[in-house]
Formats: sequence, structure tokens, C-alpha cells
Amino acid sequence: MCDQKHFDDDLEEFERLGLITRRQFGVLLAAGVAMTLPRVANAATVTESEVTITTPDGTADCYFVHPSSGNAPGVLMWPDIFGLRPAFRTMGKRLAESGYAVLVVNPFYRLHKAPTAEKGTATAISDLMPLARSLNETTEMTDAKAFIGWLDAQPSVAKNRHIGTQGYCMGGPMAFRTAAAMPARVGAVATFHGGGLVTDQPNSPHLEAARSKAQFLVAIAANDDARSPNDKTTLKDTFAKANLPAEIEVYEGSAHGWCPPDSSVYNEPKAERAWSRLLALYGKAL
Repeated sequence: MCDQKHFDDDLEEFERLGLITRRQFGVLLAAGVAMTLPRVANAATVTESEVTITTPDGTADCYFVHPSSGNAPGVLMWPDIFGLRPAFRTMGKRLAESGYAVLVVNPFYRLHKAPTAEKGTATAISDLMPLARSLNETTEMTDAKAFIGWLDAQPSVAKNRHIGTQGYCMGGPMAFRTAAAMPARVGAVATFHGGGLVTDQPNSPHLEAARSKAQFLVAIAANDDARSPNDKTTLKDTFAKANLPAEIEVYEGSAHGWCPPDSSVYNEPKAERAWSRLLALYGKAL
């Protein structure tokens, strides 16, 4: 999961390389800037809307975007600890332009409607931890079922195609548990700098995900790998034992949080490689 140490360590490295000053960084991210992502070739025309979804615990505010004509495989996107915000709407829209019906959720809806990080990604992690601690295995699985059920009720979502799910940072375990909650429906799972994928508990997300029928993409930040070097081996061994296809890679030169375009350590070349691998996964599994 994201924490203040990740944030401080990554910003220190960014400053050391001379890429940005702390003041520049704070001004940029406090403004909630979402950087422009590369354009999609032959992009589909899309329809986007803010939606409200009923769950067992209330109503969740979410963003839904899909190709304007026909139907497409559904994708459930779990954001990082900074929550549903312009950067994730941009990422969801880009994926829809590539041919998917994408639901980007606010996982913290029980306590706060989006935006949940007052200063965007410049918000102190300590301010967000109460939101993160409000979630657990049960809430993640019941939410996954509700969100996928909502997707399946939309005419724009193909019912004869598997659904994909992807998560960033704390959203990684949520994506894993989505596959466990809906094993017959979820065909592909992707996580990017996911935190807490492997624990020593019997309900560890990686063990639950191994009970699914999905294919996996696990993109690991280099500094996360340095902190937990055995996780990649555990993931490879677990998925191999379960006979589940899995691409597990450490992205050398990347720092925790490198994929969202409003991140302090956004690394476009590495993020684009991860994005290309996501499209490859969805292309064969959905």
C-alpha cells in the first residue's frame, strides 16, 4: 500500500536527479493537474458519465466511459490511495478509446465522495490512511460483486466476453480479490505497483487470486522489489502451481506510483510499456 515513506523517498530521488523541485512539485499536484497521455491510434468515439451504483453498504460515485456504439468487454478499474480523480478519468477514457467499457470507482464512497484527496497526489498519505483502513477483504469482495453486476446490466458491456480488472497501489489487492469474488466472470487481472499483494496471512490477496480462472499481469516498481524482493518469486510460484498464466515483471528504473500521469514519479516510457502489456493481456483474455 502507498505510505508516506514511499512518497518522501520517491520525491527525494526526483529532486536528486534534478527533474523537479519540491516547490514545483507541490504547486503542480496541489492544483490537481492530470498530465496528457499519448493519444490512442484509431481511437473509438466514447460516451462518458458520472454514475451512482448501489452496493450492500450504500451508493458509490463512479465514472463510466465506453465506446459510443456497439458493446465492449467490461473493465473494473481500482485507483490508488489518492482515489477517483482527473488522472484516473483520463486513464479510463483512454482505455475506452481502445475498445473497452470502463468503470472507475471511488473505493472510499462509504466515508467520502470523490475527490477524496484534498490536494490531489500532494495530499499527505497520513491524511488518507483512515480511508484506506476502512476497507477490508469483505468490503472489497462485496464491492467487486456489486460493481461487476452493475457493469453486466449495461447495454454497452458485452455479456459474452470476460471482464477485466486492474488496480494501482492499494487497488492491486482489490483487483486480485475481484477475481476471487467473481471467478467465472473475470478473465484478466492487472496490477501496477500494487501494495500488499503478498502477505503471510491465509487470506493473502495472492492466495485468493490463485483460486480464480484469470490471466494475470503484475507490474512491480523497482523500489518496491528492493523492499520485498521475494514477492515476485512467490507470485510466480503461486500462479504456476495454480496453472494460471501470469506475466510478472519488475520495471527497472521505476518508482512506486510510476503509472498515473499525475504522480510525482510518473515515468512515461515505463508507464507506456506497462500500458502496452495491459492491452496485450486484455486482447487475449477478454
